[in-house]
Amino acid sequence: MLKLYIGNKNYSSWSMRPWVLLRQAGIPFEEVKVRFDSFEADSEFKRTIARVNPVGKVPVLTDGELVIWDTLAIVEYLAETFPDKHLWPQDRARRARARSVCAEMHAGFTALRTHCSMNIEADLSEAGARIWREQPAVQSDVLRITQMWRELLRESGREELLFGDFSIADAYFAPVCTRLKTYALPVPEDIAAYIARVHALAGVRAWVDDALAERDFIPFDEPYRQAPA
Repeated sequence: MLKLYIGNKNYSSWSMRPWVLLRQAGIPFEEVKVRFDSFEADSEFKRTIARVNPVGKVPVLTDGELVIWDTLAIVEYLAETFPDKHLWPQDRARRARARSVCAEMHAGFTALRTHCSMNIEADLSEAGARIWREQPAVQSDVLRITQMWRELLRESGREELLFGDFSIADAYFAPVCTRLKTYALPVPEDIAAYIARVHALAGVRAWVDDALAERDFIPFDEPYRQAPA
């Protein structure tokens, strides 16, 4: 059986992407959560995950003796292994477009990722308002995301998910949806509606429910608040 190594569900945006993809697509897998304690070389997290992945990061997918790390490599492997699940759009041009926007997410939006780290459990609307005022690069990232999503939703012809049916692209942007919600960053109504549809997906709901149940405050991942009472 496939085995997916992940970090804390409240914080690990890269882990969320393949987990949601697997769960939403109905592909059986075993979850192995490796708790974040720190990212220092001698931390328990690094020692544990380094036994599986020489890079020492999550997520990691294993299929028997095969080890795949990096989220983009993982989702491509899943798409090849389960072609009947249609994880990428079936149309070649749409498939190329989906790969392009996932690659853009993979390498870009550094301001949003830096200043608005994923934190599903928290209400960081006050921090979000300050970030929005003080970080024009975050505004630029959100504007680009908004434009991208709007174009894709219109091109899909149904304005439900980015390519009509659920795809890798929706799994890839699911953590962005949680960030926009956590920090209450301003988005137009049509984009807010897409965010709500993503949160309503069974795979996303399951991840969020698990994240809320963790109740595991990690100080180095919480730059904007103190531990809840």
